[in-house]
Amino acid sequence: MKRAFYTLSNLGLLALPAFSMAAGGIVNGSDGGQFGTLLKNILTFANNVLIPFIIGIGFLVFVYGMFKYFIAGGADAGKQKEGKDLMIWATLGFVLIVVFWGVVNLLASSTGLQGDTLQNRPNIQVN
Repeated sequence: MKRAFYTLSNLGLLALPAFSMAAGGIVNGSDGGQFGTLLKNILTFANNVLIPFIIGIGFLVFVYGMFKYFIAGGADAGKQKEGKDLMIWATLGFVLIVVFWGVVNLLASSTGLQGDTLQNRPNIQVN
């Protein structure tokens, strides 16, 4: 029974590219319509607002950890450990955000969603 299920699911996966090519879309040179515009707008929002905001929060957490480690910690080993932990977590957060940002932009550039990001802007021609 399991073998038959795996065989059918593998056949379905093999047929998936044919179904996606039949639908047209970005692969055939189309801009994706309203859904493509939505994805481009989400990508623009993430690149210009969301990711810099998260990186800014991570920087503030790192600075707060430095404050706890060097200034508030002083001679208190417990506060120094808390500050060190905050700095480690903030650094890990930086690395994860940059990796996530890179993967999203790699996928966007490979699918053709990057470039002219706002499709609904007015087109003004001067003669």
